[in-house]
Amino acid sequence: MASFDQAEGLRRLLECPKPRVLTFLSALKEEEKSGMLINLGASLARQGQQVLMVDAKSSQNSIGAWLNADADQTLLDVAQQQRTMKEAIKLISSGLSVTMLSKYSSGLSSLPKENFRRLSRVFDIAVNRSDLVIVDSEIDTNDTFPIASLDDSEIVIQVSANPMTIKTAYGLIKRVNSRIGRRSYGILVSGATEKQAQLVYSNMAQAANRYLAVPLNFVGYLPDDEHMKKAAHLGRSVIDAFPLAGASLAFSFLAQQFAQKARSSFALQELHGLGLSLEI
Repeated sequence: MASFDQAEGLRRLLECPKPRVLTFLSALKEEEKSGMLINLGASLARQGQQVLMVDAKSSQNSIGAWLNADADQTLLDVAQQQRTMKEAIKLISSGLSVTMLSKYSSGLSSLPKENFRRLSRVFDIAVNRSDLVIVDSEIDTNDTFPIASLDDSEIVIQVSANPMTIKTAYGLIKRVNSRIGRRSYGILVSGATEKQAQLVYSNMAQAANRYLAVPLNFVGYLPDDEHMKKAAHLGRSVIDAFPLAGASLAFSFLAQQFAQKARSSFALQELHGLGLSLEI
């Protein structure tokens, strides 16, 4: 049986509000995911949030490549004392910045343990300097995130109404669940109407609850909108180029939900810092 001190420590750990880190996995093509993340980041910045986008994939189509982040100035370089944090984080626009976890994220597993711990600490420092952190990530063959800190983040799965992407998304949930155990996941449906999105979520939620005992949350949906492609060709976010487009309105609503949760999270952190708690 656990001692009183152990139980008390666990209780404090579970009650302590965590920083708002959103880790995105996707069942869609990489360029579709990157386009969604960049537009979400821009929409959040317009909500007055200080947003840091972290590329934890380091691929040709991940957000670091899309936003021209310097692959020679990464958080791993900061951890190894080869760069400063200021050098590793690139300002894109007011309220929106980007950084890369490492030049080759696939090689992180071979890092010495001390370097890996330093990288995790640097990541946590970067997180605490922002209101919201959006992580473009994936899981490896061992169903592991690039750094352990992402296990405790809010995991959002991007899916579409296509049966193959639904199967892939469910597989991602199953793989992460098999490693870290029961936890909740957010579901974001892209390229769908609200009715289609609700149906996709409902079916996934029923299956996850029945076969995995895992709760899913409906994060929202993004409509299929040609303005997204037009804005991308212009090198701009859709909310900037076409503010009245259906996709812009959807991103604004989605950003509003995330921003509201972020404000609630920080309010709770302040209460805990003052030694206060809320009775629910």
